[in-house]
Amino acid sequence: MFEVLSERLGSVFKRLGGRGQLKESDIDEALREVRLALLEADVSFKVVKDFIVRLRERVLGSQVLESLTPAQQVIKIVNEELTSMLGGTPSHLVQASRPPTIAMLVGLQGSGKTTTAAKLALHLKSSGQRPLLVAADLRRPAAIEQLVTLGNKLEVPVYREDTKPVSICAHSLKHAREIAASWIIADTGGRLHIDEAMMKEAAEIKRELKPDEVLLVVDAMTGQDAVRAAEEFHTTLGLTGLILTKMDGDARGGAALSIKAITGVPVKFIGTGEKMDALETFYPDRLASRILGMGDMLTLVERAEKTFDEERARKLEKKIRHATLDLEDFLEQLREMQKMGSLSQVAEMIPGFSSIARRNPDAVDDGRLNKIEAIILSMTPLERRNPEIIDGSRRRRIARGSGTTPQDINQLLNQFRQTRKLMKQMARGRGLGSMLR
Repeated sequence: MFEVLSERLGSVFKRLGGRGQLKESDIDEALREVRLALLEADVSFKVVKDFIVRLRERVLGSQVLESLTPAQQVIKIVNEELTSMLGGTPSHLVQASRPPTIAMLVGLQGSGKTTTAAKLALHLKSSGQRPLLVAADLRRPAAIEQLVTLGNKLEVPVYREDTKPVSICAHSLKHAREIAASWIIADTGGRLHIDEAMMKEAAEIKRELKPDEVLLVVDAMTGQDAVRAAEEFHTTLGLTGLILTKMDGDARGGAALSIKAITGVPVKFIGTGEKMDALETFYPDRLASRILGMGDMLTLVERAEKTFDEERARKLEKKIRHATLDLEDFLEQLREMQKMGSLSQVAEMIPGFSSIARRNPDAVDDGRLNKIEAIILSMTPLERRNPEIIDGSRRRRIARGSGTTPQDINQLLNQFRQTRKLMKQMARGRGLGSMLR
């Protein structure tokens, strides 16, 4: 989401780094550019103004100008202030002393509220909880059917009935106790805009449920409209947290940077894709690090741990050690990597790689992975296990079957040979240093 902002800030810091010793005028010039970059990213004017004031005070008052590495000191301070703007420390869900814990989801239509309810249920189920989804959104046609479908897919029970939303929520409490659910996630009604009737209904549901969490689901791509919606919902309902959806979009994304500073309500989760597992706990320091192009290795490692099967990883390691890796293994690892998110998402978590990806977008093109998958699937099992037997006629047949060209087949085979050679060298313990010489 923050590609443009990251690029702008990266160029500012690069120029600072090239100047060596810094003067106050250099800092002022850099802060002007940071200010413009944030405003262009649709961050609230007031938030930007306060941010720049704090930044200038810290930079000029912390002996940065006399430092041997002034540019690095500036980046460190910007990172700390960005983290503070985003909320400082992560805010986790509050759990009731006696189950079930109740989470009430509110929001406007189009924000992804129903899908987010299912994602939250999966998140809780994955951590050993027993969630119950409550279909209380009677305003949007097919919202109940959508939630039931998602619940069936995730094997999470859904409570529904043909009555008023307040009654549905009230009756769901009894049902949750009957099935020993540890969490209730109520998907309440939304509209295309905030109105008195919707807010009145939400307030009635809150009085009935007495939720431990009132979470506003808000579309991060709607910019400052998202911030205004959060303010109005918070005034009426007293929000305990925010869930920002569509954080994988290509909009300016300033709402994500403004919303905590303006409303005072912490962001608890961010939606990073359409898949059911694309819901992440929000860590302000990690997002700040991504924005500054410093990566987010902790989230990358966490995704990898969830994605890669330990037994299969051991088998792969054995194959690498004995140099018996084939194209079937290559395809399997490709599919495992795709489960971690899009290539561009993975790239922004690797320190320094996001800037390389911006300069060479083809390197993080998911379409390229799809092409590789089509090529390998067009091979026979024998060809996948023994790619060295693929001659000219086989290449032409594979190209026809995958909708590619023989040159594409050559490129893939060359990449595979290089990968296998690299892994063989690593297995022999030569190390990266000797490989690069």
